[in-house]
Amino acid sequence: MPLRSYGVLKGRAVEVRLGTSRNAHYQVHLVDETTDYRIAINVQSALSPSEVEYIVVEEFRHPVIDRVSGLSPGFTRLAATPNSGALDYIRGNLFDRSKMRPLPFDVPGVDNDLNEKIDRIMQRAMGDEEAMVYAFGERWGPEGGKKDKFFGFLPGNGIHDIHMNQGNVGRFTGDDGIWQDGGLLVQFPDQNEWVGIFLKFQSQAWHTDDQTGHRLVGLADGYSVPPPARPDPALPPAAPTRIDLPDTEEPQGLVRIIAALVNGTQSPENETVTLINTAPHAISLEGWTIADTNKVRTALAGEIAAGGVVVVPIVQPAALTNRGGIITLLDDTGLKVDGVAYSREQSRHPGWTIVF
Repeated sequence: MPLRSYGVLKGRAVEVRLGTSRNAHYQVHLVDETTDYRIAINVQSALSPSEVEYIVVEEFRHPVIDRVSGLSPGFTRLAATPNSGALDYIRGNLFDRSKMRPLPFDVPGVDNDLNEKIDRIMQRAMGDEEAMVYAFGERWGPEGGKKDKFFGFLPGNGIHDIHMNQGNVGRFTGDDGIWQDGGLLVQFPDQNEWVGIFLKFQSQAWHTDDQTGHRLVGLADGYSVPPPARPDPALPPAAPTRIDLPDTEEPQGLVRIIAALVNGTQSPENETVTLINTAPHAISLEGWTIADTNKVRTALAGEIAAGGVVVVPIVQPAALTNRGGIITLLDDTGLKVDGVAYSREQSRHPGWTIVF
């Protein structure tokens, strides 16, 4: 079942603790006007491989900013929908997944481990009185008369599961769900800047069911997963199974979304999405679709030549809203090939094409 109490915690960072081998979580003490909270950020996985994948997006621009920036400080529950402010690493097009990298949490040297990557942003936030941290995950507490075990405030409470929460294996599949991924956004108002920090375990899959968030069978990402429990304990344990994409499947990202006209000058608006084929061969687009924020789809047809570019008109009832949104390219099996997001600010000029 999905997370029981998913939402976003908004507050100021006042204190931190680095993750250690005894507790592999980077801890942050957040406060609002009346309450203290702790956010626990995984910097190591309980499953092998242990290194957590991460990406820091220094100039984060996405419609989720408009949905959460006006929230009051403290915890706000979020519905598992595209327009609530919830995060979904797969469906929300928050970042380029190819830029995520696994990193140990503690390595000698400067700015070369996951503790330090997160700490660099948090130290900046603590040094800026106007900076706000938005932590997405599952709420715990308040814990009655129990003090927080790291920062000592009373009562203990906060946020955890600040990482991708779908496509899991083993006992963690019970946490699967769509539009309930964790992450961190940090707002620096004086610089008009947002930074995003997103984390994923290597055991989690990038292709998941649109209803349950469970990994799609046969479409894991080429790493080992634990074997199922054997009915007879006397039998020798089975070896882990490596699940690979079929050899015939096109690698993700050969066709990319490179631009979109989301605020047309005609009535009804002449919205378009521009695609490029980066492969040295033509690719058929038969059965492919482009989905808007609400997953309303425009059908594609024909093929795109090697190195070619096509401009696809968006057909109603699909629509690219001027309030910021997401655009997703899906292949003929419904799997995501590429995706982008644009903000309200980017879409406010009629007739101008946004380049991604």
